[in-house]
Amino acid sequence: MYSIITKSVQNQYKTITKSVQNQYKISTKSVQNHYKISTKSVQNHYKTITKLLQNYYKTITKSVQNQYKVIAQSNFTQVNLLEAILKGDRVRAGKESVSELYEKGYYGRPKGKELELRCVEAAYLLFRGKLEIKLEGIELDFRAFFEQASLREGNFELKYIVYKDLRERGYYVQPSSTDFRVYPRGGHPGKAAARSFVYVHSERAPLPAKDLLESVKAAENVRKQLILAIVDEESDITFYEAKTFNPKGEMEHPYPEVRAEATFLEDRVIVWGESPSKELYSGGFYGKPLDSERLQLSLVESLYLLEKGVLTLRDREGKELVSGTFLEKASLIEEAFLRKYRAYRALRDSGHVAKTGFKFGTHFRVYRKVESPEKIPHSEYLVNAIPRDFEFRLPVMSGAVRLANSVRKRMLFAVEEGEEIEYLDIGRVKM
Repeated sequence: MYSIITKSVQNQYKTITKSVQNQYKISTKSVQNHYKISTKSVQNHYKTITKLLQNYYKTITKSVQNQYKVIAQSNFTQVNLLEAILKGDRVRAGKESVSELYEKGYYGRPKGKELELRCVEAAYLLFRGKLEIKLEGIELDFRAFFEQASLREGNFELKYIVYKDLRERGYYVQPSSTDFRVYPRGGHPGKAAARSFVYVHSERAPLPAKDLLESVKAAENVRKQLILAIVDEESDITFYEAKTFNPKGEMEHPYPEVRAEATFLEDRVIVWGESPSKELYSGGFYGKPLDSERLQLSLVESLYLLEKGVLTLRDREGKELVSGTFLEKASLIEEAFLRKYRAYRALRDSGHVAKTGFKFGTHFRVYRKVESPEKIPHSEYLVNAIPRDFEFRLPVMSGAVRLANSVRKRMLFAVEEGEEIEYLDIGRVKM
């Protein structure tokens, strides 16, 4: 085959060279007769073209030789399939598989003299033409094995999609109780510790916040990164990193040392007086000026300042309101007000400035520090307050995270833990 290809290239070279020689003769005669240009110039031109053709011939010949070697290797290398047996939800292969599959590719786990493979590993090796799998003496093709594996392992098809994707990205991957353990690039079992725990989830299935938070803590306790691999209905994968977070603000004082008279109207509070209004707005970025002498406060801002002793609050009939009474009234106006307030209080107490996140579809946008309302910096986070028994709807979560990323913010979920707040930081990540 090589000689045939080489001969073809040589013939092409001779044909092109002869064509150039003929053109040279015609060109030389034409130029001498009509344009009186020296023969030497044309000869130089001919030499240049000839040299280029020689280099081209050498390049083509080398390319053909390389292709011939690849084809010859492909045709004459014998592939020996390793035999394996499907038993329950595991695939067991003989001792030769330990050296061929585990020691070279870290597939499966040695069990005595055998190699035990999980179904996703076996399916991938079957796809790659490395295994021959039998069930009760009958050889299974890829379709038959895939169907059997789906019957024996929950979410098998989703796990296979993610496993195949990670393997083809060059990662060493081991199935585990966390779906997968993924090793860093350049690392493998026995050489380096796993870097990530990967959980596989369908976009259609709700994800309980409690389960996610517990999984994140378990991963962080052993210094692992927790990755959510969300598989959509078209089998595309989006990877998210989930981690706990303890935000630290830079406001030296959560609120200014001032006393203010205020009135609770229908669904907001008005602070009366030019001086306290300016102090609250300029000193802590509370509320929004109604005019130069009055300040509007949101419900969460009002309760916070009331609890801190900054406000003396009355209703429209002049009756003074304590924090408990105001909380009851605010809860009638806004569903889950207390949960939202606890998140607001935690953010303010940790030195942040929290303002409404309505424009971003969240409870709050959060600043680490605001020195002056005239120079408002870029907010750092978007925060949603959620109960511990909350269930994430993944298309909604995806939209929230994508929006936060698009405006260069981090998406935090403030999870109620009794009176305390724990933060889940969820963001997209490239694998």
